[in-house]
This record gives sequence, C-alpha cells and structure tokens, in this order.
Amino acid sequence: MANKMTFKVDGPVLIMERVFDAPRELVFEAHSSAEHLKHWWGPRGWVLSACTVDFRPGGIWHYCMKCIDSNQGDFFGFESWAKAVYKEIVPSEKIVYTDYFSDAEGNEAEGMPSSDAEMTFVQLENNKTKIITRSKYDSEEALKKVIEMGMEQGISETSDRLEEYLQTQQ
Repeated sequence: MANKMTFKVDGPVLIMERVFDAPRELVFEAHSSAEHLKHWWGPRGWVLSACTVDFRPGGIWHYCMKCIDSNQGDFFGFESWAKAVYKEIVPSEKIVYTDYFSDAEGNEAEGMPSSDAEMTFVQLENNKTKIITRSKYDSEEALKKVIEMGMEQGISETSDRLEEYLQTQQ
C-alpha cells in the first residue's frame, strides 16, 4: 500500500493524515454506521465485539475492540472499550467528536486521556480522499501516554484496514 498514515505532534495536538483511494462520500460513509465500522475498525487481529452508533450531533458511538489473535500474547482476549460523543457532523466533509476510553456501560475511564478530535475529509483528484484528523489532548503528557500505549501502530493498522475495506465497496 503506497499511502500510509503520517503523524505530527504539535504540543498537545496529534495531527494524522492519510490519502485513501476512494471517493470522499464513501470514505465518510465508512465512518458513519456500525455496519461499516465493524468491518475495519481496530488494529489487525482485533474485532468490534460490541458497536452501537448514533451518528448525529449529541449522539454516541460506543464500542469494544477485542483481540482475537493468539499471536498477540498478553493482548489475546483483551477488551478495550471506548466511546465518542459527536459534536458536529457535516456530511462528507467533517466529523467533530470527543473521544474517551470507557467501560462496558459507557462511563469514562478514570485516569485515561480523552481528546477532542476533528476529522476533515478532503476530496482530491482521481477520486482520492485525504483524511486529516486533529486530536487535542488536555496536555502534552496525556498525548504522550496514548502514544506510549501503541496508539500510532493501532491507528496505522486501522487505516490500512479501512483502505482494504473501501476497495471492497467500490
């Protein structure tokens, strides 16, 4: 795959960019429902064992990623719950949300960093789409904590899975 996720840190903000070989409407749509997300969200070897999406401002995306790859050692069988609270949605253009680690009931996980994220979907030539995500954390230390948890590898693998999924939808 030629396109890879790029990462840039600017203080407490993580900026991620990637170009996908798919039209903007399709790339946006892949983020908008559990039916799409369950096919690609999460790093390799992980599945969404639970996923509910209320895709509207004020709505919530609540999900559980579970490791089903026994080659991932201590992570095998591990569950990671999270939720996003949508703040603004502009169809095919932008999704703004707050991202939290949570428990199975959707309560914010104590001591875990949350971020305010804005995803922008940019239509490029040749039916390609660039996603630019700006995730702002409370502090540089909070951002450092999620990076140390392996977030860059997880997001990179998730974006690879999205690219593969988009190819099956065209």
